[in-house]
Amino acid sequence: MDDAARARDAAREALADIEPPRLRDALYDRLDDASMAPAVFSLLCARALGRQVGVDVETDALSERVAGVQLIYEGLRLTRTLAHDEPWKTADEEGDIDADLDMLAASVLVSRGFYLLARTDAADHAVETVRVFGRNQTRRRQAGADTAALDRTLEESVFVLACIAGATAVDAEASPALVDHAETLARRVDGDGRLPPAAAVLDETTVDRLAALVAPEDECDRVPSSATDP
Repeated sequence: MDDAARARDAAREALADIEPPRLRDALYDRLDDASMAPAVFSLLCARALGRQVGVDVETDALSERVAGVQLIYEGLRLTRTLAHDEPWKTADEEGDIDADLDMLAASVLVSRGFYLLARTDAADHAVETVRVFGRNQTRRRQAGADTAALDRTLEESVFVLACIAGATAVDAEASPALVDHAETLARRVDGDGRLPPAAAVLDETTVDRLAALVAPEDECDRVPSSATDP
């Protein structure tokens, strides 16, 4: 099983007790269609930094952290979609019910993500991620706003959150260079505001770059110049 599949299973497991079943199914449907790139990036950061501090990273031990990152992202991404489309303005009665269910799903996803990260060193940044999201969604309604750039800050904040969640799992810190790398990866969203699959975002070159960024200083000089962001 690859990392994306493990992350998806962890996220689904975190929602297994949600009732009623129709809401839980709606949450599962969101996860089935989602890119697991944020969760997988968190795992990769933990592994890379873990190797440098001599900590063996077990994927199962990080399942709640990666699930927390992914759920917060999915909840905010759904909120962003609802804020832009405003389905209540055009929907019929059945459409109103679906829109209400989506809004409830968004709330559940974010709150469960918070719950999973609440006792970790990534908790403060999880709160900041939501604050920045709300502020920028308000700003995008202003005349002349760069809506695409403001929308993309969600992915940037979530990838930084993933980085911090992974780093703190092995008692390490996310360096400014690593945070910058996380934000760069987040800019790979497509025109519809969707992240590509994890394997496309976190390709071999990107993973090599991640390893270079967390390498000790005496090793950094030996990193080939080709190991750069694509």
